[in-house]
Amino acid sequence: MIRSLYTAATGMEAQKLNIDVISNNLANVNTVGFKKSRADFQDLLYQTLREPGASSAEGSQVPSGIQVGLGVKPVAVQKMFQQGDFMLTSNPLDFVIEGEGFFQILMPDGTISYSRAGAFKLDSEGRVVNSDGYPLEPAVTVPANTLNISAGADGRVSVVQAGSTASTEIGQIELARFINPGGLKAIGKNLFQQTDSSGEPATGNPSTDGLGTLAQGFLEMSNVNIVEEMVNMIISQRAYEVTSKVVQASDEMLQTANNMKR
Repeated sequence: MIRSLYTAATGMEAQKLNIDVISNNLANVNTVGFKKSRADFQDLLYQTLREPGASSAEGSQVPSGIQVGLGVKPVAVQKMFQQGDFMLTSNPLDFVIEGEGFFQILMPDGTISYSRAGAFKLDSEGRVVNSDGYPLEPAVTVPANTLNISAGADGRVSVVQAGSTASTEIGQIELARFINPGGLKAIGKNLFQQTDSSGEPATGNPSTDGLGTLAQGFLEMSNVNIVEEMVNMIISQRAYEVTSKVVQASDEMLQTANNMKR
């Protein structure tokens, strides 16, 4: 009886974590470049009361044993990097990556972080930066007298300056890709950091070496599917509810045993 109480408790803890993951997905349904997460679970150890294939009589074996599971545990919360929907903004500093790849962002400590969010701005020095003021890497600096900014699918950035009709190339946007993007560490602010699990980044110009192409004037929205998350929430809620019923039933059975009289 006690076993069932602890087993049901692991199920309730697992569904609580699942709801936490779902709530974060729904909270970021309008976050540019956000990638949804999925909680993965495994069953726990089994208590073996009879080994499968044990002898039952001379020359015969039991076809199946007796194994009682001890519950469930979370093993991963994985980021899902499917492409999100594109939104037309017509802003010359908004970019989307069509395909694989991440923008490279230079952090204040000199390290590189990675992002799918392409909502860029200009700082006081004319550098292309993200919403927190962290610049693109390699840096792209727009001259003060610029009238028009354009970027090609290959990441080359050109401007038309005042007093001129010809465009001038001012920089190159490079992308990075990972063999295992699911191994990246999310640090918030639409940023990821490389880990041993993600592997080393392979960098290059857009549309080369498996990297996606760049599109100007668009943003990649969150890849969260509201209907899917709502269904997952209902399933998780019902699973939590039915597991709590197991705790209640186990308690009632214990109470019945305690009330037995000789």
